[in-house]
Amino acid sequence: MSPMTSLTASLARGALTSPFKRAGRPDATLPADRLARPAAPVAPGPLAAYGRICGFTESGPLPLTYPHVLAFPLTMRLMTGHAFPLPVLGLVHTWIEITPHRAAAPAEPLELTVYAEKLTPHRRGTEVTMATEARVDGELVWESRSGYLSRHRQAAQAAGPVTAVPPDAGGLPSRAEWRLPGNLGRRYGAVSGDRNPIHLHPLTARLFGFPRAIAHGMWTVARCLAEAGDPSSIRSVRAGFRAPVLLPATVTYAADATGNAFELRGPDGRVHLVGAVTRQTGGSPTG
Repeated sequence: MSPMTSLTASLARGALTSPFKRAGRPDATLPADRLARPAAPVAPGPLAAYGRICGFTESGPLPLTYPHVLAFPLTMRLMTGHAFPLPVLGLVHTWIEITPHRAAAPAEPLELTVYAEKLTPHRRGTEVTMATEARVDGELVWESRSGYLSRHRQAAQAAGPVTAVPPDAGGLPSRAEWRLPGNLGRRYGAVSGDRNPIHLHPLTARLFGFPRAIAHGMWTVARCLAEAGDPSSIRSVRAGFRAPVLLPATVTYAADATGNAFELRGPDGRVHLVGAVTRQTGGSPTG
């Protein structure tokens, strides 16, 4: 079964199992399973298509966000399984942290592993942290943590989880303006495999409370990182998703002079994404 086929099957399974799961159960536990994909080379065609839509250069190491895309079918398989306590329909991707331990070349076969790390009470519901790891010949070359929020009425009376999400940058100088077409969600879904209905069409987005289709959060992170300069110097990436980007849209990419702090804003100044990178230069990290 191809990754795209397995992801489609997981989305269908999630639609069937979500009504039988209840977020906020005090006895909820995460499955101990670790799902893995054996080492395999990166297919050049899909990689090139991904690079084009996200703005990455055609040569060089793998884009920092691409292992997340490669592992997403495994993540969805775990999250739609019967042992996973949260309904996958309605889960909101709230933040991501990426740590590249070294640059991975497209020709290197990547072994991928995903697992559910922890459940955390959140002021709006329950948040699960999902972990992804990529190895080459047993060496850990890349890893990430992502937060997914399941909203429910019996939310914990807490300020929310402490995560590695940077605070709102606010006031960063504008660097570029991007016009996002209405079909961006369908185009990115075709290359990433993430065909969540909230991204595909206004009609399907309305079923989940959105007036129009919204851009993938991972596309916004990738597009910003494509502007962030030399990827080999980046030692960590942290990004928080603040507000959905309704398609079509015009957004502004803003960043400081180093590209270490960045954000994505709408025409009204509303912040959609805020992020930061930590770099290493001359042997000592800077950020």
